[in-house]
Amino acid sequence: MLKEYRSVSEIVGPLMLIENVEGVTYYELAEIEMKDGSIRRGRVLEVDGDKALVQVFEGTTGLNVSESKVRFLGHGIELPVSMDMLGRVFDGLGRPRDNGPRIIPEQRRDIEGLPLNPYARDYPSEFIQTGISTIDGLNTLVRGQKLPIFSGSGLPHNNLAAQIARQAKVLGTDSKFAIVFAAMGITFEEADFFINDFRKTGSIERSVLFINLADDPAIERVATPRMALTAAEYLAYDKGMHVLVILTDMTNYAEALREISAARKEVPGRRGYPGYLYTDLATLYERAGRIRGLEGSITQIPILTMPEDDKTHPIPDLTGYITEGQIILSRSLHRKGIYPPVDALPSLSRLKDKGIGKDKTREDHSDVLNQLYAAYARGKEAEELAAILGEAALSDADKLFAKFANEFEARFVNQGINEDRSIIDTLTIGWDLLKMLPRAELKRIRDEYLDKYLPAEEE
Repeated sequence: MLKEYRSVSEIVGPLMLIENVEGVTYYELAEIEMKDGSIRRGRVLEVDGDKALVQVFEGTTGLNVSESKVRFLGHGIELPVSMDMLGRVFDGLGRPRDNGPRIIPEQRRDIEGLPLNPYARDYPSEFIQTGISTIDGLNTLVRGQKLPIFSGSGLPHNNLAAQIARQAKVLGTDSKFAIVFAAMGITFEEADFFINDFRKTGSIERSVLFINLADDPAIERVATPRMALTAAEYLAYDKGMHVLVILTDMTNYAEALREISAARKEVPGRRGYPGYLYTDLATLYERAGRIRGLEGSITQIPILTMPEDDKTHPIPDLTGYITEGQIILSRSLHRKGIYPPVDALPSLSRLKDKGIGKDKTREDHSDVLNQLYAAYARGKEAEELAAILGEAALSDADKLFAKFANEFEARFVNQGINEDRSIIDTLTIGWDLLKMLPRAELKRIRDEYLDKYLPAEEE
């Protein structure tokens, strides 16, 4: 029998202070019974002696200090897990929102999880094909990696997230592949878009969706990515699946963290975010990876919108420190009508070299990647020079590279929203583009690959 407390002493915003408590622990769940018998749930944010500070999930509107009863449940937020989760849509706290039945769990898991032992980690090395040339060809995603997408307000990151979710696959393996998708602080229209897209394309069958809407409580938003990662850990490490976790939008998550921090009257850090933002983000991102001796893996693609497109904002800045690269979306490419508007030059996958090459993608991949990157960079420099000095100031070679840069954006970066390119398709487009340049300029590709792949395309 749970002990019942009637010692609520203060209610401020979403917070409730209960006095004279015993044995209450940090992050423990609480039930608050109102005068009319209805139940609200909360989580312990702070314990100080015999006082416990509880954040109420549904908010404190209508709660009465003298007539509320509080019971502490003796455990944190738990997610019921089973293989029946696949194909289902849940809210931010793991409750079905698709009108389906509740999950009959194999077990219940604390959503805080446990950090992976660094010694037990296996190094990421297997290529994941997303079907998107700028990722597969230039910023290759590797199984077990954390590769965030840095976007801006109004850019098509939601379309890109849905496209990756339906197209992603691990090549050369018979292992099962699953998607765990968590959306935080999104509008009803965005939620409808994601759910309909997953159902229409059939990718819902291998997916678990957690949807937290913009009008849902902040405390639920903080729990949503942890729900998703707990489901992913079960599918990966218990069931041996390759799991791709897509988290969008991490900016909304950080805003919720700031809101809770302000309610607790904590001393703010950069731009008002709590000083522990880096640590908190790390507890999410570091739950990706492979464990030596286990079949499954967790690969993460967090998506965040940079306020004012500022890469130095605390959220993208700290995310960049923790993760292994970033895919950056460009507003100027978006204005040109290019989808996906991935800016190839500042984008980076620090583990790309581990997932490409012979027996993984193709032996010429690394050389083609480096040559495309170098030629595009030179072409963009030529474009900038022409904008300042006029096109007459460009050499013939500069004009050729400027033309290459335009073709690169139009043919390599730009692709259809439902276009699923294999890595061979991507490399073929790359070689077609390199045909525009004199062989003498292709200094980053070995002669053996030039002989093998270039003449075959020449007239």
